[in-house]
Amino acid sequence: MTARPREVNLVLLFCLTGLLSIPLAINSQEAWAEFSGTFIRCIVIFIVMINVVRTEARLKGLLFLGLASSIWLSVEAINDYRLGLMTVEGYRAAGRGTGIFGNTNDMALHLVTILPISVALLCGSKGVVRKSLYGVCAALMISAIVLSYSRGAFLGMVVVLLFIALKLGRRRRVEIALGVLGFAVAIVLLAPDKYGSRLLSIVIPSLDPEGSADSRRGELFRSIYVALRHPLLGIGMGNYQPEMSYKGLVTHNSYTQVASEMGMTALACYTMFIVTPLKKLAQIGRETFETRRESRFYYLALGLQASLLAYLVSSIFLSVAYVWYVYYLVAYAVCLRRLYEAETGRVVVPEKRKDGEIVNVPEASLSSGREVVMT
Repeated sequence: MTARPREVNLVLLFCLTGLLSIPLAINSQEAWAEFSGTFIRCIVIFIVMINVVRTEARLKGLLFLGLASSIWLSVEAINDYRLGLMTVEGYRAAGRGTGIFGNTNDMALHLVTILPISVALLCGSKGVVRKSLYGVCAALMISAIVLSYSRGAFLGMVVVLLFIALKLGRRRRVEIALGVLGFAVAIVLLAPDKYGSRLLSIVIPSLDPEGSADSRRGELFRSIYVALRHPLLGIGMGNYQPEMSYKGLVTHNSYTQVASEMGMTALACYTMFIVTPLKKLAQIGRETFETRRESRFYYLALGLQASLLAYLVSSIFLSVAYVWYVYYLVAYAVCLRRLYEAETGRVVVPEKRKDGEIVNVPEASLSSGREVVMT
């Protein structure tokens, strides 16, 4: 347990802020239960993954496991639709089990973060059979995301498809952007009943027959108010819903969840924890772009960037900061970067010259502690 990339330091600081919030929490028992439950397990498993996933086979094994679970969830959702078993609110596909896939929106979050990995494997694989297989997997996940009726997952899916398309077709970005938006419109038009009105309820809450959009908006503003009133350590992990909510609901926003329950320092650590690997994956993508046809890293780095972007967008609508999703994604990103560093012999540390050009500092210079002078 010796590896200490920046992401590990950030997650440890994030964990520390959660621990410090417990004694000052409104309900200390509730805060301790939240901290000592799934959250601390996420932290431990994240650190374990950083240290033990040091081969390409191990990383791909974890990615394929995530892909297999997504296929299973997608097939079950499609089968429920075929049989007319849309049990959530009478028209939405249900999740599976009682864990992180039990809630429909949480299941959709998992699918929209794994979708880019399937697309990346499709682009990076060779042979018609493999490409067809990954293409079918991506199509199944898109179908299940639609059947979940998750508004956050739909926005995340649009961001994913737009990002990947723009990266793959850099010379025709306007046409590609219009094509992706057209594809999104086609999904809305061809989707089952009530899908379009549910998406429009993001901006017109009265279109939501269940009133969830209006309730979420109220909780969002309430959680922002609580965060501003308790900026240092928040009100304690897990304390918003029972202690501060208008209607006994969670914040339905991961960022205000962290800010209101753990404070602004925790929010900064949480955001940097997600953004830091995103920047370094982008650097790997720039370095391997010219050799992307032969590189084992370009498309996977692209897919993981899109996965993190999907999480950044979709988690605006969900309180999932203490659950597994983002910790797995960041761990995948860090493990890929460490594999890349081991193969190339240098550390991915973007440095800017005066002219704005981004270069990498050689690993030997960093490990020796010598000052690096760029001329």
